[in-house]
Amino acid sequence: MSDNATGPRLDHPTFAAAKAQFPGKPLRGTEYRGQSTLIVEAKDLHEVLAFLKSNDATGYNFLSDITCVDYLGYPTPMPGRFGVIYNLISLDRNDRFFVKAFLDPSLPTDGIVNDPALVVDSVTDLWPGAEWMEREIFDMFGVRFMNHPDLRRILLWEEYPGHPLRKDYPVRGRGEREQYRVVDRTSS
Repeated sequence: MSDNATGPRLDHPTFAAAKAQFPGKPLRGTEYRGQSTLIVEAKDLHEVLAFLKSNDATGYNFLSDITCVDYLGYPTPMPGRFGVIYNLISLDRNDRFFVKAFLDPSLPTDGIVNDPALVVDSVTDLWPGAEWMEREIFDMFGVRFMNHPDLRRILLWEEYPGHPLRKDYPVRGRGEREQYRVVDRTSS
């Protein structure tokens, strides 16, 4: 949150619009250095994003990016280990807004296990360009996107034994390189 003489500044009009639309949902807002973030429950994420896109008062018609953050070892306690973050832009107002959902694994994070707690709904029905961004998050962090049209690895091979952007993944890997034949110019 941003610090000023009167405390955190949460005056972005999208906070009020979301709160009015979803009075029974646990929504939280933060603002840091002029960047506003709405924190929602993972189960409510698709519904809130659909509202932010289609509502005339918000009109976030462009999904700039989707990313994920592993908060393992973060100095401040977080509501979940992983944060899936949507970077929305209203092209009409030249306004940027972030939406975040936290996920906490329910299974050990080593290996390529499909953890039922690391799931959010896909937004490819709202923004078709989300397809590859969701695949990258799945590949690197293991977060799955329900109703995704083609959820498979995008950067690593299907049998890769883990998700390398998780903070508990060994920097030197788990021996993956040693198991595969090196391809050079003469053998390709």
